[in-house]
Amino acid sequence: MAVRLYPTLYTKSVYRINFEQLYADGYRGLIFDIDNTLVTHGAPANGRAKRLFERLKRIGFTCCLLSNNKEPRVKMFNDAVHVNYVFDAHKPSPDGYRYAMEIMGTDKRNTLFIGDQIFTDIFGANRAGISSILVRYIHWKEEIQIVLKRRLEFFVLLFYRMYVKRQDPSDRKSAAWWEARYVNGGRSLESEGEGETDL
Repeated sequence: MAVRLYPTLYTKSVYRINFEQLYADGYRGLIFDIDNTLVTHGAPANGRAKRLFERLKRIGFTCCLLSNNKEPRVKMFNDAVHVNYVFDAHKPSPDGYRYAMEIMGTDKRNTLFIGDQIFTDIFGANRAGISSILVRYIHWKEEIQIVLKRRLEFFVLLFYRMYVKRQDPSDRKSAAWWEARYVNGGRSLESEGEGETDL
């Protein structure tokens, strides 16, 4: 059961990912959580988020926002980035992920999910059968139920790190392989956003 909570890769920020390499390796659809993945909880799209989606469109990706929030919050963010979106997604149900793939015209083999929560985002992606990247949440300011889940996530991540150490780094499904290929050496927007706040 624990393995179903593990991401394919855990990294510091969505803005460190080498999306060019992901596209070169055949990925075509990207599904994103919003709050604390792309911006702080409840914030509109900031300059860094806008630049990210401009870059993804230039690369050739089709993107979809997948959120458990109601439409007004999701639409507020999407009005600045102009991609597909699914609101009230009921993550970790796999249905929202499947619907996002249907909208994008992609499938499990060429779709990647990126989010900051284990028990909703990553568990849902695993249930839908797609690869996932867990990113560290941007800010501690969150709803109380999420704060409580973060404490449980701490223990899941401890076991995840032990699981990763047992993986063969040459295995294309291992976290070490993904880290080397899709994070290290990739073009990063992380430094561009330093000093930019959405609080």
